[in-house]
Amino acid sequence: MSDDRREKDDGPSLPEEILMANPQSSSRLCCGLYAHRRSRTEPRSFGGAMAHESVQPPYERTSFAGGNREAVPTEFGIAPPSDPPIFTAGSPQSRSATLGIEYLNGPNAWIDTYYPLMNTPLDRSLAILNEDRSTLWEAQLEEEPDSRDPDAEKHKDAVPAFHGFSADGEVEGPLIYANYGLKADYDAVVAAGGNFTGKIVLTRYGRNFRGLKIKAAEELGAIGVLMYTDTRDDGFVTVENGYEPYPAGPARNPTSVQRGSVQYLSFYPGDPSTPGRPAYPDAERTEGDNIPKIPSLPISWANAQLLLKEISGNGRIEDAFRLDGKTSKRDVKLVNHVDYKLTPIWNTMAVIPGHIHNETVIIGNHRDAWVLGAADPTSGTVSLHEVVRGFGLLLRNGWKPLRNIVFASWDAEEYGLVGSTEWAEDFPEWISRTAVAYVNIDVAAAGSPWVPTGSPSLAHLIRDAALEVPHPTTPGKTLWDAQHDEGPFRGPADHTAISQRAPPLENAADNANIGPLGSGSDFTAFLQYLGVASMDENFFLSPTDAVYHYHSVFDTGTWLERYADPNFEKHVAVAKHIGLVLLRLLDSTIVPLNTTHYALQLNKYLQGVEDTAASLDVSVDFSRLRRSISRLITASGVLDHYKTNAERTLDRVMRIQPCYRTSGLACWREKLAEVVLGSPKRRQLFWATWHVRRVNEKLVRFERGFISEEGLEGRGWHKHLGVAPGKWLGYGATTFPAVTEALTLEKNGTLAEKESQRLAALLDKLSATLLS
Repeated sequence: MSDDRREKDDGPSLPEEILMANPQSSSRLCCGLYAHRRSRTEPRSFGGAMAHESVQPPYERTSFAGGNREAVPTEFGIAPPSDPPIFTAGSPQSRSATLGIEYLNGPNAWIDTYYPLMNTPLDRSLAILNEDRSTLWEAQLEEEPDSRDPDAEKHKDAVPAFHGFSADGEVEGPLIYANYGLKADYDAVVAAGGNFTGKIVLTRYGRNFRGLKIKAAEELGAIGVLMYTDTRDDGFVTVENGYEPYPAGPARNPTSVQRGSVQYLSFYPGDPSTPGRPAYPDAERTEGDNIPKIPSLPISWANAQLLLKEISGNGRIEDAFRLDGKTSKRDVKLVNHVDYKLTPIWNTMAVIPGHIHNETVIIGNHRDAWVLGAADPTSGTVSLHEVVRGFGLLLRNGWKPLRNIVFASWDAEEYGLVGSTEWAEDFPEWISRTAVAYVNIDVAAAGSPWVPTGSPSLAHLIRDAALEVPHPTTPGKTLWDAQHDEGPFRGPADHTAISQRAPPLENAADNANIGPLGSGSDFTAFLQYLGVASMDENFFLSPTDAVYHYHSVFDTGTWLERYADPNFEKHVAVAKHIGLVLLRLLDSTIVPLNTTHYALQLNKYLQGVEDTAASLDVSVDFSRLRRSISRLITASGVLDHYKTNAERTLDRVMRIQPCYRTSGLACWREKLAEVVLGSPKRRQLFWATWHVRRVNEKLVRFERGFISEEGLEGRGWHKHLGVAPGKWLGYGATTFPAVTEALTLEKNGTLAEKESQRLAALLDKLSATLLS
C-alpha cells in the first residue's frame, strides 16, 4: 500500500480502520464524563435563553454536540468568521448556507433560526371536588427527587410537568377510564354503554402517541385528559417484585411524570401553524389543526392510584381497569394554563463537502430535552459527538468524502419534531434532489437490546456494519447479536402488558430483517414527507431492564451511569456503528442501497394486508398490486445487474488510466479531477463514471418512488404509501398504510382495493424508472 494512503502517525491505514479505532477505551472515559457532566449542567429545553446561550458569539462556542461547544469548528478546522453565522430562516444568508453546499470547498457551519408557535406552562392544578365544589384533595403535580440523585434534586423545578402543545383551560367533570387511550379502547367503552361526553378521561401511557389519546377523547365529547405511567408496563421491575423504587433501586419512582408533546403527530408534525411550509418569522399562519382543543395534564403513578380508586368506588384499583364506562361519583377539576406564542428555535448545521457535489448524506440528533435528558437525547448526542471527532480525525489525515455530509443538531424535537420538520419544509427541492440517506440518532443507551430500524434498502448496510462492531459487553459477539440482549432483573410480571410489546425480529447473521420506521423522531420529515431512505438505532428497553423514567426529572446522568450504560460501552458501540454506516454511504462507489431486498419486503407487506382482510372477512382483489410488486422485483434485479457491471467497468477503467503527477489515493483523485475538467484522455473514464452516476440516481430515487403528492387520505402531509405512522398509533409503523387502514379503520373493501390500485400505479412508475 502506498504511503499516501496511510495515516500520518502510522496508525490505521484506511478511513474505516481510523473510525473503528475512535473512540478507543481511553475515549470511553471521555464519553462518560462528558455525558454525566452535560446532563448535570442545565436542563436542555427547546429555544429560550438556555438554548440561545449555546449559539451566541464567539463563534467557537457554537453548540453542535449539546455541550462541547467547540466540537464542530475545532474538529472540522473551521476558522471563526467575523460575524457569528446565526441566520433567520428564509433570509438570503440562511438560504445560501444550505443551497450553497454544492459549491463549498471546505467545511462550514451555521445556525438557522425558525419561529414556530409553541406553548409554555403558566400554572396547573388537579383536584377532587366535594359536592359543594370545595376541594377534597389536591394533587402534588411535580416530582419529588432527593439527595440520592443530586442531578434530579437540583433541577426538580426546572421544567414543570405539562404537555407540549396542550390546550389552555379549566374543566370539571367525572372521571372515566380508557386504558391506553387506543381507538380500540375508546370503542370498547362505548360498546359497553359508556359515554365520554362531559367526562375527564384517565388513560395510561403506552401503545400510541400522547396526542392521539386526546384526539380520540375529544371526538367523543370528553372535556379533558389525564395521562399516567402504569407500573403494569414496567415489566419485571416493580416494587411488588421486591425492587426498591429509584433512586434506592431500579423500580419506578412513584412520583415520576412523563412530560411530552400532545400534537396529533400522525396527521402532521412540526409547527402547527405552518403545515407544509417553513416557520419564517413572517409566515402566513393557520389555527393549527394538529393540536388539542381540550386541556390535559401528565400525572404520576402515585396520583393515578387515588384517581383509579375514585373510579372503582370501592378502593380497589384493579376494578377501575374494566372498560365498562364506569365513572367516578365525585368530580375532578383540571386546570392547565399555558401561553402560546411564536418562539425562536435554533438548528445548528455543519457540512463537509465531498467530491460529488450533488449527493448528500444527512445525520441528525436533537438537542432539546424534557428536563435533563441524560438518555433522551444526551446519550445519542454523545455518540454523535464521537462520530464528529472521528470525521475530524479523518479530515486531519487528508481525507475528503466522495459525497457531502451534513450534520444537524435539531431544536424542539420534543414538541413534535419541529426543528427537523421546518428545515425539511424549507428545503424540500434541494433535499429531494441531493439526499442519499438520512441517519438519525436520538436515544443511544437506555436499556439492553440494540434496536435498529429503517428503510429496507438500508437493512444490509446496517447488518453488515453491525457484524463488524464488537458487542459492547460480551467478548466474541457482535453488535448484531445485541438485539437479543436482556436486562438483569427477573420476577413475576403483567404478561398481558409484556405480550403487547413488539416481539424481536428473528435476526440471524444471514438475514437482514429490521423493523420499519413509523414516527416519533427526526427521521419523519425525511422519510414520510420527502422519501429519503432513513434509519435509526438505539439500545432500548426489555422487560428485565431497570425502569427508564422517560421524559422525567429522573432521566439523569446518575441513573444512566448506574443502570443504562455504566461504562459507556453502548455509547461507543453506537458511535462505531453509525460512523461505519456513514462512511460506507459516503465513500462507496455504488450507493449501498439494496432495492431488491426492499422490493421483496413488499410481498411481506402485502401478505399482512391480505391476512388482515381475511380476518375481517372482507373480500378484496389485490391481484394488480401483486403483479406490480412482481414487476418491481424484476426491475430491481435488472438494476442489480446494471450496477454490478457499472462498478466493475469503472474499477477496470480506473486501473488502466495512468497518473502523471501522483500515486496511490491521490492518483485516484487526480483521475476524478480530470474527468471533471473534461480531459480528452479520460473520455472512457467519463462514460464509466456516467453509468455509475446513473445507477446511483436510480438507487436514490427508489424510496422517492413511494411518495404520492396527494398523500394519505385525511392526512396529506404524510406522502409515503409504503410506510407511515399508524393514524391512531403515531409512533408505530403501518406498512401499506392507505390500504391497511381502509380495512382496519374503515372496514371498507372497496376503498382498500382503490388504495391498492393507487399504490400499484406508483410501483409501476417506479419500475419504469429503474428500467429507463
